[in-house]
Amino acid sequence: MSIDSIAAEAGTTKPALYRRWNSKADLATAAISELRIAEPPLPEGSPLDRLHASLRSFRSSLLRPRGMALIGVVLAEEGHTPDLLRLFRQRIVEPRRTQISGILDEARAAGLLKPEADRDAAVNLLIGSFYARYLEGVPIPAKWIERIVAVVWRGIAKDSRRKPAPRGDVRNSSCV
Repeated sequence: MSIDSIAAEAGTTKPALYRRWNSKADLATAAISELRIAEPPLPEGSPLDRLHASLRSFRSSLLRPRGMALIGVVLAEEGHTPDLLRLFRQRIVEPRRTQISGILDEARAAGLLKPEADRDAAVNLLIGSFYARYLEGVPIPAKWIERIVAVVWRGIAKDSRRKPAPRGDVRNSSCV
């Protein structure tokens, strides 16, 4: 990807692009941000309901055409265009992590989590499980969210014997 080729494809000039975006990385991450699936607002309700909804949206983003491949491209460009990964983290990764961290903070405030529960580790386990599954070369099943939330919840919940309520939502069941 070059600024010359982008300008030619867009029917404009390099200076016109640079008036709007400071760098190729800025332009690329702005384009990636525009490709993000519009996320519905999180539902009212329990932190568990909100966590499931956030992870459903995350799963949809990853499973869209070339969703995971896009992440690979950003990582592959790290040595050549380090700002691309920095801006990708800032514009794409951090908002998702902040949302899930906030939901776990809600659960803690509601007295649902152990005081010593490691929120950062829980966020990494929840999000990272999708990448691990993909890299393993197996589909991310529709019920993955329920499975991974149940495992993580048992580790952080104040009453670890109590499992999260089963989820009946199968809106994404056609995704494999």
